[in-house]
Amino acid sequence: MLKGKVALITGSTSGIGLATAHVLAEQGIDLILHGLLDEAAGEKLAQDFAAQYEIKVLFDNADLRDPSAIHTFIEKSVAVMGSVDILINNAGIQHTECAATFPLNKWNDIIAINLSASFHTIQKSLPSMQKNGWGRIINIASVHGLVGSVNKSAYCSAKHGIVGLTKVVALECAEQGITCNAICPGWVDTPLIKQQITDISEKNDLSFEQAQYNLVTAKQPLPEMMKPEQIGEFILFLCSDQARAITGSALPMDGAWTAQ
Repeated sequence: MLKGKVALITGSTSGIGLATAHVLAEQGIDLILHGLLDEAAGEKLAQDFAAQYEIKVLFDNADLRDPSAIHTFIEKSVAVMGSVDILINNAGIQHTECAATFPLNKWNDIIAINLSASFHTIQKSLPSMQKNGWGRIINIASVHGLVGSVNKSAYCSAKHGIVGLTKVVALECAEQGITCNAICPGWVDTPLIKQQITDISEKNDLSFEQAQYNLVTAKQPLPEMMKPEQIGEFILFLCSDQARAITGSALPMDGAWTAQ
């Protein structure tokens, strides 16, 4: 059913986005990759995917802080690939600091990339989905779209906004064959988190394993982090016909973090 569909994944040159790209490519889904690589490195990544999976692949490194760049990116994607059938808004950045001293430029960039960019990609992708009478929009929110944490005012604001945006788009598209959902992960095993664990380990004279356990269980009862490909597999399910009635949902993958 999904073979030949076109998936656009923002932030897909590493982490959750890259793992998801591999999961979808294995099903014969054509890809539009996006990330911070330069053109040469991005084209090489696209060529590698195309060769490995025998699919059509496009790469773009549009600046998601710039609405006009996003519009150009989506228009180019539809022109080259024919449509955007699956939109996965995954790109995100982080800065932690108390609200009293949070830098304005960091606030603006986090809101732009983690929230506003998703609105712009959705708005520009919807005509293609509406024309075909089928679409899947999956926004990678966070457990912080459901709960708060200190020193994360911008991130929590953006991710709570993503959950609200998801609900509205789902309501507006309910009769058009288009679903819109948000996935809300807890701890995910990414290079950024590994560095954080290493820092905790060195600062507190702990083994890496103990530092990881302490970090994870401070928030979630399940004492392990998810692998990025687990989120990719869940996204694949949400793209399937079996999930066509799941829409407008904020779906935790958080080791019971929000069950407390």
